Amino acid sequence: MAVPTPAKRGFVRPLIVVLVVIVIVAVLGYGYASPYLALDRLKRAADARDAQTVSEYVDYPALRESLKEQVSGLLTRRLEARANGNPLAAIGAMIGVALIGPLVDAYATPDGVAALLNGMPPRGDLTQRPPAPPDLASNAPGTGAADSTPAPAVPAPAATAPATATTAAPPQPPQTTAGYRGINEFAVTYQHGVGDARYAAILRREGLFSWKLAAVDLNAN
Repeated sequence: MAVPTPAKRGFVRPLIVVLVVIVIVAVLGYGYASPYLALDRLKRAADARDAQTVSEYVDYPALRESLKEQVSGLLTRRLEARANGNPLAAIGAMIGVALIGPLVDAYATPDGVAALLNGMPPRGDLTQRPPAPPDLASNAPGTGAADSTPAPAVPAPAATAPATATTAAPPQPPQTTAGYRGINEFAVTYQHGVGDARYAAILRREGLFSWKLAAVDLNAN
């Protein structure tokens, strides 16, 4: 029967220590990167309107409560700034806050999550809704392939064509920054440019390595 020599035992122990250190570093590295990975998967799923995958990365009840609180505060501050002591404005503010339900419900959906992660948050307009997915927008009536009736040929002035193309240009993507706000909270901040209002989408830890979108901050100064 072979008996391990002291030389072999001296070789095995450092190897075990190295392996343990590698495992610990790998676990810590994955733990640190886990919200970034969750955010990437969530955005891809939201852009694809993959409702099942989106639901795995969104805490809808918490997000709905956060949207309600944030939109109510945004609307109240906006109306108070315009009130100037007018009692009717205060009544209008209360009515407006009571009518935010449809706006909140519209943003607590895969379409709303996609809007939040692409720089299009609610801005306090009660009629605002998340934009439709690109495939639905392109198939809307009167948008080319979906409309089989040919439009009458109307010659357009050559001088106005470049201006029309310029005004139809899509908006620039927002500037984003991401980072931890605490051991269990991770925020992605969006801003379209200098002077534009910033807002943040907030992910919270679920378990050890899982994260879910659970809140928004519409006044992320």
